[in-house]
Amino acid sequence: MQFGNRTTVGFAEQRIDVIEKSTGNVKYLADTFSSGMLHAKVATSTEAHARIKSIDTSEAWKVPGVQAIVTGETYPFPIGPILADRPPIAFEKVRYFGEPIAVVVADHPYQAKQAAAKIIVEYESLPIVNSVEQAFQNDAPLIHEQSGQYTKIIDNVYPVPGTNIASHIKIRKGEFGKAWATCKDTFSATYSFNLSDHAAMETRTATVEINPDGRVIVHSTSQSPFTIKKIFNQFFNIDVGKIIVHIPMLGGAFGGKGAVQLEPLAYLASSAVGGKLVKLQFEREEDMMTAPCHIGFNATVKLGVNEEGKLIAGQYTFLIEAGAYSDQAAGITRAAALDCTGPYHIPNVWCDSYCMYTNHPYATSFRGYGHPELTFAIERTMDRFAEKLKMDPIEFRLLNVIKPGHTTPTQSVLNANNIGDAAKCMKRVKELIGWDGKQPVGEDGVVRAKGVALFWKTSTTSTNAQAGVLLKFEADGTVNLSCAAVELGQGTKTILAQLAAERLKMNVSDIHVTMEVNTQYTPHQWRTVASSTTFLAGNAVLAAADDAIRQLKRIGAVALQCSEEDLDVGNGRVYVKAKPDFGITIKTIALGYKYPNGHTVGGQIIGVGVHVQRHLTPMDKDTGFGDPGPWWSVGAQAVEIEWDESKYTYKIVKAVTVMDGGTIINPMTATQQMRGGIFLGLSIASGESFEFNDQGVIQNPDLRTYQLMRFGEQPGEYIVEFIETPAKDGPYGARGIGEYGVIGAAAALANSLSLATNAELTQLPLTPELIWRTRRATNDSV
Repeated sequence: MQFGNRTTVGFAEQRIDVIEKSTGNVKYLADTFSSGMLHAKVATSTEAHARIKSIDTSEAWKVPGVQAIVTGETYPFPIGPILADRPPIAFEKVRYFGEPIAVVVADHPYQAKQAAAKIIVEYESLPIVNSVEQAFQNDAPLIHEQSGQYTKIIDNVYPVPGTNIASHIKIRKGEFGKAWATCKDTFSATYSFNLSDHAAMETRTATVEINPDGRVIVHSTSQSPFTIKKIFNQFFNIDVGKIIVHIPMLGGAFGGKGAVQLEPLAYLASSAVGGKLVKLQFEREEDMMTAPCHIGFNATVKLGVNEEGKLIAGQYTFLIEAGAYSDQAAGITRAAALDCTGPYHIPNVWCDSYCMYTNHPYATSFRGYGHPELTFAIERTMDRFAEKLKMDPIEFRLLNVIKPGHTTPTQSVLNANNIGDAAKCMKRVKELIGWDGKQPVGEDGVVRAKGVALFWKTSTTSTNAQAGVLLKFEADGTVNLSCAAVELGQGTKTILAQLAAERLKMNVSDIHVTMEVNTQYTPHQWRTVASSTTFLAGNAVLAAADDAIRQLKRIGAVALQCSEEDLDVGNGRVYVKAKPDFGITIKTIALGYKYPNGHTVGGQIIGVGVHVQRHLTPMDKDTGFGDPGPWWSVGAQAVEIEWDESKYTYKIVKAVTVMDGGTIINPMTATQQMRGGIFLGLSIASGESFEFNDQGVIQNPDLRTYQLMRFGEQPGEYIVEFIETPAKDGPYGARGIGEYGVIGAAAALANSLSLATNAELTQLPLTPELIWRTRRATNDSV
């Protein structure tokens, strides 16, 4: 398929890391060992909420090989990415079961683990807050008594002192009260979703070494190398230039490695042993119980329509469970608010989004940044409201779908550039899933039903988020591409290579991409999160390529004795546009042009490019007014299931995703992103959830008891298609797509199961037991 005169953008190029991965040659951080390396293990709290009366390390010190034991007294100050509310090691108080209370450094991992188990802590137990509903009550025990005194790292976070509210975000659009009073019909419901795990194949790992000259060398499984530098500078007072962060390829992340957690612990451990190299690697159970997890969510949605069935008023109350510390949950609280309506035009909006502390492990980013949970609540409500109105649920959505000319909840004006075609996505999904509007069909005790969901999301980066790229030419005319985008399985660096190759009119095989990130040499990049990398780093690639082309033309003009304006670059040559046969190879001038007499002009071609987010603004504290994102990607998903009425089990037989991501740079990797995304979304929807006892302790902290979707349980048939409405300011018209496959999956599954089982399912995960309990409760109330 040819895209105009493009040669690689829009084509399914092979991923550049595929050979290394398929042959097993990739070295992950856990694979690295150095002579003299020490090992750290974390001793963790056995209480969910308690004061620390004493910590006895005497028995731990008797274990052979122990070099240091670090407790919270070493660094009693709170840190955090948005609100500084979390001490790296618990100090005076523990707030969740599994919280670090000490770090033991020893010669070998088994020694550190043995010693950590011998640390004795005396606690004074405190009342436990075991849910967001409990946390929201006026008489709930306070988890953070001094929350009003915490330092704000960014402006858009609003803790409420004297409560368990870590942040309260408001959206006030139009005149909700007046509009609600005029509604012809209304509908309201509440939905919930518990904390869960990221379950990346690679567990979190970090190493730190402090050199005698003061340089701090960090290796980490992180999505945010420059955030590590920022945190170390802000909280440990280390010069930014002396902090060097290395990031290898990651074995999955799903947002969970965007948080900075192990790195400060490893730094404190290294400091305790004179700066020696220390490695801290979580085992699976630690990765699930101690490391940051996936938010919990409670949402109440109220919608009102006029006589035509058009939505005119929406009220949304979100209780987002942060767990013991706010981390990125405070940002998710904001992200859920600014997209609270889903992809629907609602002129009058009232939203209160609360970030709530509980005595559970603290939550951080997860793929979709609150939108899978948000979409579950919105799309279930759309289905249920449509039923009440006696409308087809797809037609109800199409009647109210957001379009250019409408405004978002924060009153950003949408146009053909910053919003895709949601209606077109839904209409195509309707065709692909075979939607006919009829009721579920049952035969021999098996009911077949279909559910749909519409979704959207903007990329909530900081207003000055940026990315930089270097393109360094070799003597043979090939190019080395260096940037701080982290390769975590999403194929981003293949996309960047395609963009560079397209602009330079080269083969992708001639673009050599540096996979490891080294902050000493790679340009600054905000973070590899928020589906922002193709947009930010992609635009930086094009800027770097344009810079290189200018240099090539300048040196080429000298070599060819003509004007720079007469020249073009392509196919490994600099040539005269009017006479393409007259030119010079790039390899001849890649390191400068050498005259026959030996004199040289120019030098190595090094293209430099930087792209910074433009025209974004903070949200107003009282109304939410602002421009929080550069664009909104939209899409639709559908699921078809078979429900066995006698066994209370179901099988997902078909899944469909249609998304408008602007120009699709690589259709194959984009398709795999969507397939992986919906698989992840269906796994969350069907089984994933932490189970807590009344003491706040996780009851399923390993992959034997934590119910991931297993191989063979995935949909029997996947269909992925794309609608392409180019974004003018995206690289070749591309928008971000990385998170989007996951967003509507839970809602579509819940909608199909609600139809098949004749039960209004309002809670995740959608287990057979939940469905049984819901149906029984419905029958008992009749």
